[in-house]
Amino acid sequence: MGTKRAAAAVTSLGLALWLAGPALAQDQGGKGLWSVYDKALKGAKYVDLTHTITPKIPVWAGFSDPTFAPAKAGKDIEGYAAKGNTYTYEKHGFEATDYRLPTDQLGTQLDPPAHWAPEYPAIDELPATYTLRPLVVVSIVEQLKDDPNYALKVADLEAWEKEHGRIPEGSVVFVRSDWSKAWPDPKLATLTKFPQVGLDALKFLHEQRHILFHGHEPLDTDSTPDLEGEYWLMHNGYAQAEGVANLDQVPPTGCLVSIGYPKFGGGLGGYARYVAVCPADWQYGVTIGENDAPLPKSDTKLHFDEAAGMRVR
Repeated sequence: MGTKRAAAAVTSLGLALWLAGPALAQDQGGKGLWSVYDKALKGAKYVDLTHTITPKIPVWAGFSDPTFAPAKAGKDIEGYAAKGNTYTYEKHGFEATDYRLPTDQLGTQLDPPAHWAPEYPAIDELPATYTLRPLVVVSIVEQLKDDPNYALKVADLEAWEKEHGRIPEGSVVFVRSDWSKAWPDPKLATLTKFPQVGLDALKFLHEQRHILFHGHEPLDTDSTPDLEGEYWLMHNGYAQAEGVANLDQVPPTGCLVSIGYPKFGGGLGGYARYVAVCPADWQYGVTIGENDAPLPKSDTKLHFDEAAGMRVR
């Protein structure tokens, strides 16, 4: 899709939301924000920006790899299960999984500032207002062709704004590098050169444009010896997203991003789920449909595969 066509497409979502404003102010039917859903979100395209967590994803060498196993009874349950027995569909009517996740820094993440700075909020202390925000996608794909260690610069952001307009206050800015296309190759976690987000660019985004947080595809913000970008973010009360995927399927402007993560007490990282909500005529994504509930039945059943270390079909 060309730039002009993309701009026209993404405008439709913003227009629908704007048109819903008067309906909310003069709501006579008691529908409230349901009108926003009916006018803009029901027909939108939803693009998943999240990697699947498996036992074989790239993990920083300082952490252990996750492991999955069929869940077992943790104690005797009279007439039902003995301690140590594996729950099965045949014997118990259900199965479950024993997830061993040695760190909260796995896959697609949301790092709260307490990850580095304990005086700032942990994952469970982030406000509910993080749920839905305007999404900005800034690409450095071209720059990376000459320098695989390229870092996003203020000049890149200024060039983006010259073409697309000012970055909205309170938005989420994801930096597209296409680094995630090699996922889940474990070697990704060992690279010393990878797409970066420069410190000056981070300061510009937060101090000049007052964004909510930024995100990137690699598992680190930058490759400097002291991780200066991440250090600055966390010690100034800012969160960030890491391990984001599929940014090549999202336009630079006009989409929203839905943000979800487990609410671990005192958690220093989040296994996050990011979903871009884009206009109905966008070329990528899925729409709300009849197969959402009930969900369709598969011809093949899930089963635990020892080689994969997880359930597969």
